[in-house]
Amino acid sequence: MLETLNTNSYFSFGFRIDSYIPLPELPPLIEPITNDDHAVQVTSMDLTAHWCSASSSNEYFAVTEHGVLIRVPDTGIFCMSNGNSIIVSPFKGFNEDKIRLYILGTCMGVILLQRRILPLHGSAIAINGKAYAILGESGAGKSTLASILLEKGFQLLSDDLIPLSLSHNDVPVISPSYPQQKMWQETIDRLGMSSDRFQPLFDRETKFAVPVASHFCSQALPLAGIFELVKTEAHTTIIPIQGLVRFQTLLRHTFRNFLLEHMSLQDWHFTTLARFINQIDMNQLQRSSSYFSAHELAALLLNTIPKEE
Repeated sequence: MLETLNTNSYFSFGFRIDSYIPLPELPPLIEPITNDDHAVQVTSMDLTAHWCSASSSNEYFAVTEHGVLIRVPDTGIFCMSNGNSIIVSPFKGFNEDKIRLYILGTCMGVILLQRRILPLHGSAIAINGKAYAILGESGAGKSTLASILLEKGFQLLSDDLIPLSLSHNDVPVISPSYPQQKMWQETIDRLGMSSDRFQPLFDRETKFAVPVASHFCSQALPLAGIFELVKTEAHTTIIPIQGLVRFQTLLRHTFRNFLLEHMSLQDWHFTTLARFINQIDMNQLQRSSSYFSAHELAALLLNTIPKEE
């Protein structure tokens, strides 16, 4: 059962998260943060009537003047508002692991959009004091490549959902999320690991939560480069991304980008990208699907990054 009596406090994505349900994936809050502008409340209430009254032709989401509603069959209804509130309305027989999965994924992605923080879909790695984002569609191999880089001594900033904000002088900065990767069984096998050590993301799932506390960077870092990971039938290679393709790439890999239009955020999104897109290196890593190329990809990525002085 969900815990509704106690509040659990954490620090992730750059702000305090106070939740009625334990979120053990997140780093606990150590230093008090009293500014409510830097807090998100996760609470529970029945949203059935709210969902029914929302005007939407879509059975999975609705955007109203009060916030964004997401309906997940067999799991629950979630409402995100003002960039500081996530309300959870579980369905009967819900799976608690799936509730947490959506809070830390789709719900937090909406919260970032409401806060005008750009959410990117990918993994972020700390290398030589800078952040590098690995973007790609589901199954492209982002977490596999990130794991190879962690094995080489680098650190994870974020997996799956990357929060990117701009400083006052338009420097893009990535805030850390939490020390965990999501990996498919096939990836775990490829890396010579045993899934017996890891918890499935939820029952009967072949994707696992892989803790990486010893390889986690807990401080925000400036973004220095972006790598788009794509599958190819040809050989593994790397090519620069230039011109308008840069905008198209970041639009494609903005987390839950279908919400931008519904939330009237297209102008904000374009303006945000324009403020930093020419400051950073962008490359496409083309991954051969004919063999396991993660180690080769890691070498290509690292060879494009300026060596530490």
